[in-house]
Order: sequence, then structure tokens, then C-alpha cells
Amino acid sequence: MSDLFTIAGKTALVTGGSRGIGLMIARGYVEAGATVYISSRKASVCDEVAAELSAIGTCISLPADLSTEAGCKGLAEELSSRTDRLDILVNNAGATWGTPLMDWDEAAWERVLAVNVKGVFHLTKFLSPLLLATGTQDEPARVINIGSIDGIHVPIMETYAYSASKAAVHQLTRHLARRLAPTVTVNAIAPGPFESKMMAATLDAFGEQIAAGAPLKRIGRPDDVAGTAIYLASRASSYVTGVILPVDGGIATVG
Repeated sequence: MSDLFTIAGKTALVTGGSRGIGLMIARGYVEAGATVYISSRKASVCDEVAAELSAIGTCISLPADLSTEAGCKGLAEELSSRTDRLDILVNNAGATWGTPLMDWDEAAWERVLAVNVKGVFHLTKFLSPLLLATGTQDEPARVINIGSIDGIHVPIMETYAYSASKAAVHQLTRHLARRLAPTVTVNAIAPGPFESKMMAATLDAFGEQIAAGAPLKRIGRPDDVAGTAIYLASRASSYVTGVILPVDGGIATVG
């Protein structure tokens, strides 16, 4: 049992790893002994966070714009030039947008879907040779997609593209899980409310109400999502694939 949950010595890429849930996961992986590459669109922020995390372990900055297929391919090529193995890919980079129904336009939909769905697909596609070369049937490589409980239940906010994109990520997770088995597992975490830049305005306005309405009566903490991501990357989950795992205090499942 001593190594059931260890990820020490593994190599991971966490997209959107410079803030929010991505940073929570990246920090957890670094503290757990993994070599972690983080990617985000803003190079200066990505470099700054990688330097901060390097004080506690190994973290390398690989800035990239994952809203285009070319950006995904460029990140995959850069990573492949630096390492011959990839044990864990965390597709966390995402975007959201909210506006009244009649104000939605094509540009807003495209911004959200480009990163949240197409970016996940293209990056996984381009990195699948590295993942398949790393994983074995006994110790698969891992793809962990970050979905959302908004892809499971109907959110109150008018974030139509975001909720639709996260439901798409959940189905894409299942589809890729079948294609990449048996040497790569593909699972998704569906977070509820966590303190992040994306959730800041919502939590400022409704944080106490959201916490009171959750069966577990609180907002998510960094170790909640980091621990789940470590489980899905460790030997403990080697027989788990195609799963959408809510980490939400029960909001979408028993609320």
C-alpha cells in the first residue's frame, strides 16, 4: 500500500497551470514529487509561477495559446523535444463567458468552445503518441480532463457556451477513454465552486449562499481537487477510465 497513491518520478503537463484549479493541481503534483510542466497563454505569468513552484520541486514553464490547433501542436512538439515520456496530461485550460440569452453571438461561442473543447481534443491528439509510448497495461499513462458540474446540472448563470462545452468535455472523455485503452486512461474531474479567478465574481456575490446550499456546506479547497488529481494519476486508479468524477461537495449529485 505504500506506493498506491504515489506519483513521485512521473512527468506531467498541466495546461492552464498558472492559476485557479490548474495551479492547485500543479502545486499538488510538484509537492508529490512529479516533474511538472505548466502551460498558460501569458508567458510572463507562466514563467513566474513555474519559478515559484520550482522552490519546492521541479516545474517548467511552457507558454502556449491552446485556442488554436496550431498552438496545441506547437506545445506538443515543444514538450516532446524536452522529454521522451508523458505520464500525466491534465487538460485544464479553459474559458467562460456569461451574458443574457439574446446578447449571445458567434464570437462568444467560438472563444469558449475553441479552448474548452477543441483545445482539449487537439492537444490530446498531438500528445497521444507520447502518452501511448509511456503507458503500459499495468501502469497506464493518464489523461485528466477538467470538466465542470455545470456540464452535469443546469447552472443558474447564463453561461450557455460554458455549460455546453463542459458537457462536451465529459462525453469526449468517454470517447477518448475507449480509443486510448488499454495503455492510457482518460477520466474527467467535474469541479464545483473553488476559489479561482474564473469564479471570483460569482463567489463575491453568492459565495455564502453557494456554500450554504452545498450538502457539505463549504467551498472547495485546493487540496480537494489536488488530491483527486493525484488519485487519478496514481496506481490506485489504474483500473478506472471513462469516469466523470464530481468534486463539488455534493451540489450536482445530492443537492
